Amino acid sequence: MTARLRETYDNEVFNQLKEKFQYANVMEVPKLTKITINMGLGEAKDNSKVLESAVNEIALIAGQKPVVTKAKKSIANFKVRQGMPVGAKVTLRGDRMYEFADKFFNIALPRVRDFKGVSKNAFDGRGNYSLGIKEQLIFPEINYDQVETIKGMNIVFTTTAKTDEEAMALLELLGMPFEK
Repeated sequence: MTARLRETYDNEVFNQLKEKFQYANVMEVPKLTKITINMGLGEAKDNSKVLESAVNEIALIAGQKPVVTKAKKSIANFKVRQGMPVGAKVTLRGDRMYEFADKFFNIALPRVRDFKGVSKNAFDGRGNYSLGIKEQLIFPEINYDQVETIKGMNIVFTTTAKTDEEAMALLELLGMPFEK
């Protein structure tokens, strides 16, 4: 059983992008490659329980166990030693990626307070889109009563698009709510 958003891409979005940008080869049509969810946890150096709860929350949100990221260098001002856990990340591909994107566009983003759409200026120049979420409570899997601290996260949508215009068209057709 394939994800609903993947079927939408295969049946509608692919053809619309091919017509809009007049691609000569079907391999030129941009597609979503991966989605990376990253949560930085500076307070994890003092309290290991924070890291454990963050790993569990990301696993609930993504449906996949995250990798704990460790500090590459020691930084005395931040009291961080090399090898200390400082965050958690997960990379989604395939059907899990499309299921997460569908849930994110249609359920999580509309739950953001005073939501008017996501910025059109967060592209990196190579067709990838990054956005930050201030609180993990917008996801329906997170139980509000069990959250100890509110943590933010970064979400990166990596595409095969060559330009930001192509990537924006792809994400817009997939359902990302850009601001007007």
